[in-house]
Amino acid sequence: MRRILAALALIVAVLVAPARPAAAAVTPLQIYGAWHCGNDFCTWGAVRTVAEFDSQNHWLVDRGDGRPSVNVVVLSFVDPLKLLHLSDDATTVAGVPRGMTPDIVGYFSGRGVRVMLSIGGITYTGAWNSALTENAAQLGRNAAAVAQRLRVGIEIDYEEGTSPNLAGLQAFIDAYRAALPYDATGANPAARLTIDVAAGDRYLIALNRKATADWLRTDQPVLDYANAMVPARQPSASAAVASWQEHIDGKSNYAPPVPPLAPAKFTGALFVANGGKALPECTNFASSLQKSTGTFVQSAAPNGAGTTAGLLGYMFWAAERPSTRGIGTVPPNTCEGGIGAGATAYQIQIPMPALRQS
Repeated sequence: MRRILAALALIVAVLVAPARPAAAAVTPLQIYGAWHCGNDFCTWGAVRTVAEFDSQNHWLVDRGDGRPSVNVVVLSFVDPLKLLHLSDDATTVAGVPRGMTPDIVGYFSGRGVRVMLSIGGITYTGAWNSALTENAAQLGRNAAAVAQRLRVGIEIDYEEGTSPNLAGLQAFIDAYRAALPYDATGANPAARLTIDVAAGDRYLIALNRKATADWLRTDQPVLDYANAMVPARQPSASAAVASWQEHIDGKSNYAPPVPPLAPAKFTGALFVANGGKALPECTNFASSLQKSTGTFVQSAAPNGAGTTAGLLGYMFWAAERPSTRGIGTVPPNTCEGGIGAGATAYQIQIPMPALRQS
């Protein structure tokens, strides 16, 4: 009798036990890129020859075997107020930094690397506020015109954490999209319009809420994707994953809540060089965060938004000389062994493929 009862108990346990979860889907990375600050700490204030630029940045277009290390470069930064006014001064021509020339764009795009211009950054938060108040729609039209002229995409980096002008930013986006409609194929470089959000959901909350709810939906896409930016310093692997998971989960406890973001609608970001020493992200892929967080980034499951697993990929802050302090990514501290090796390990497509839409 005991054996019969034991057998029956085992059968019942098998029948009522929850099914084991299927192995997480692994989605290849589609974005593997770097913000680029030029040689003057993100000003891009002077014209450079291609030869001189290549001497400081060759690793970006050659990981050691002739293939680029990245598939997108974001030239940072454009002052939004100068762009609105189409200013000409010592560092700017027609509202664009003098160093962001067709030659530099062609240096990358001629090798299959997508190029974008970033408008803003923390330095230009006040300029964003002023430009959006003065004439947000004209700023959007000017940005679209620059994108078309240089054949580049545009990134919105508006880091107003207190009271962002969301109505103004909506007018900017509407004007840009009136000139350059959303293009799911990615074939038109100028049609690519993205936004930066914080590393997780606890900073730039109002901006992130608006972007997630209205501009980064998979059913009615307005912006192509978001970049979850780097935190104040290089995180641990667990901290990086926790921040990115916040975007996927949203914040239902906030009032109003922040909705969940589809993994296919954002990238995670890491420092490539920071402080006085080179980071593994630059020099040693085997011990880097882009390796240790790779399983999560390729397989993070949707949790309320989207249907496909995995973030779009990684962005790295930042190439060449992002700061007056510490080291950058100039010789001899170049990044073939970190980002370049990662591009090989993750089989990054160059040119960038059409991005997942869900």
